[in-house]
Amino acid sequence: MFGGGQVKYDRALTVFSPEGRLFQVEYALEAVRRGTIAVAVKSEEDVCLAAQIKIPSVLMDADSIDKIFQVDEHVGVAISGLHADSRALINYARVQAQSFRLTYDEPARLSMLVKTIADMKQIYTQYGGIRPFGCALFFIGIDAAGTQIFTTSPSGIYRSFKAYALGSGEATAREYLTDNYKPDMSFEEIIDLSLKALKESIDEEMTKETIRLAYVRSKDKKFMLAEKPEIEQYLSKLQ
Repeated sequence: MFGGGQVKYDRALTVFSPEGRLFQVEYALEAVRRGTIAVAVKSEEDVCLAAQIKIPSVLMDADSIDKIFQVDEHVGVAISGLHADSRALINYARVQAQSFRLTYDEPARLSMLVKTIADMKQIYTQYGGIRPFGCALFFIGIDAAGTQIFTTSPSGIYRSFKAYALGSGEATAREYLTDNYKPDMSFEEIIDLSLKALKESIDEEMTKETIRLAYVRSKDKKFMLAEKPEIEQYLSKLQ
């Protein structure tokens, strides 16, 4: 990809290789795969999102590292890839969610919100002088269609899942989810499954400092970001 006759095809975003590939989009996808991992699992009633963070220095305040964000009352998102790119898209998603609420007087449909973000990403794959967003967004929420998990790719693709993983170690986590996922799980069980999938895919010890956890429950349809004592309680059950 980086040598010989291939080099010229990755110098401009709008140039296809003879195989029909856009190398800069593939580079953006690689940035996503190198990001810390996030896992989402849903049941018929609830949906949760667990993510790992890395603390690069003992001098850094771990609480300042964000991996999961709230978009609307009923929607949350985890990021994988470049944090600055993700932040810009999350701010855009928040504006779109509030615009939907003001226009239709109801919470935003997550599928429509995700499509809007994916459309924005796709635009950044077809014009010269710009580059693709180097991030994937991992949405969870509960709306009129029920519990939802969506992903958006730097290429502009978006997909809905019952359970999924994004980031470094995603293949191992996805395999674990495939083998252990059941649609009729309880809230405690989907939390347990998401944390176990994380544990399978990372080599480091999981602690309340390095794990982020969020969920939306059907009883109130409110996005909740778990506090450290709650995370520690769920982690202790994995031992």
